[in-house]
Amino acid sequence: MTQVSMTVNGRAVSGEVEGRTLLVQFLREGLGLTGTHVGCDTSQCGACVVHVDGKAVKACAVFALDLQGAEVRTIEGMANADGSLSVIQQAFQDHHGLQCGFCTPGMVMSAAALLAENPKPSEAEVRKYLEGNLCRCTGYHNIVKAVLAASGQDVAAIAAE
Repeated sequence: MTQVSMTVNGRAVSGEVEGRTLLVQFLREGLGLTGTHVGCDTSQCGACVVHVDGKAVKACAVFALDLQGAEVRTIEGMANADGSLSVIQQAFQDHHGLQCGFCTPGMVMSAAALLAENPKPSEAEVRKYLEGNLCRCTGYHNIVKAVLAASGQDVAAIAAE
């Protein structure tokens, strides 16, 4: 076992981990942050997306020990300081960008990374960026609308698929 320390959602944390402990395991089992979901264990579905030093990362594909000193943000860290939903979270709610909710944390985290890189993406750019996130319920249309709405764009012009 080896000690690892990092900042998660603005709070300094540390814990004992094995070398093979994945970040998703450390977050869920070590810190009790269960909003980061485990969907496939193969880095295919995107349910486990978090931000590491400001970049979207699939937490099932990185070892916790490799993040010594890193800044990690999970879905639990996305809300505003007063506890209200962030703009992206509110847009997902307002535009029905979720159904079962399993993929939602990863979608929100990916959307936040996209909007940090590209504040006004086109519909095609949103769809391309979210290719690494699988949703079995929504057909993606309302997720795309939610991301565009979070960017401040008019979503009324998007035709239903």
